[in-house]
Amino acid sequence: MRRAVLERFVSIAEGGFPGAVRGNLRTKGVGRLAARLTACTAALLAVTGAVAAPAVPYPRMATVDAYLMDRAQEIALARSAAPESISKDATVLVLTRTGYETAATGTNGFVCWVARSFSGAPDWVERWNPKVRAAACENPQAARTVTAIATLRTAMTLAGRTDAEVADRVRAALRSKEIPPLAAGAMCYMMSKSSYLSDDGGHDMAHLMFYIPSRDGASWGANAPGSPVLGGNYWFYTAEHQAEAAALPPLSVLLVGVPTWSDGTPAIHPM
Repeated sequence: MRRAVLERFVSIAEGGFPGAVRGNLRTKGVGRLAARLTACTAALLAVTGAVAAPAVPYPRMATVDAYLMDRAQEIALARSAAPESISKDATVLVLTRTGYETAATGTNGFVCWVARSFSGAPDWVERWNPKVRAAACENPQAARTVTAIATLRTAMTLAGRTDAEVADRVRAALRSKEIPPLAAGAMCYMMSKSSYLSDDGGHDMAHLMFYIPSRDGASWGANAPGSPVLGGNYWFYTAEHQAEAAALPPLSVLLVGVPTWSDGTPAIHPM
């Protein structure tokens, strides 16, 4: 399954869809949106922990300053991940030198924050890319588990912990229920027109993410020919990490593109 999905990503990067998908895109008004989503998926999943690429353009971490933002700008970017009707009452996190802290306390249970490249999977090609600013607004179910995992990873990485130490700590937190099990309905808005998700393509993509307690998205039809749902494992992508992923609770990320940015303007870009 992973090989087939990666080949689908590569086919986009090289300028073509598999035949059946390409035919569908010619006949649907959302064709360009689907094309953009597929082209960006490798980067989007990697930020959340699902896909890695072979090259390593960023071999080491930059200075911490390179990942920091002006506090007010970061709050605004975080809130732009979801429509204002949701994000205006959300809790907002901002990154500091030691990890994320609460900049604004919300009332609706949503948590908006700006992920950095090292907030997710340790085997992503752009893990240390200081340009990555992935605005996300996660619902209460996702915030309790997925945001907690990402912020723990981030704090430990900034403290200089090894990948093995981070993995052990995450496992312990999940085992003790310090980080609760993933609840049904966990999802995330990533609809900011100002995010920078990857060096690839147009750098951004309006989409929703859904988290499921499964090792793949087959039950959703993810990655099937013609399916608008794309996804992968949260923890790792590459085969050499399968044993490590198996030691963690099953968790997959599913992506579905949307036609507008959070402010309501069209997000269907020319290819």
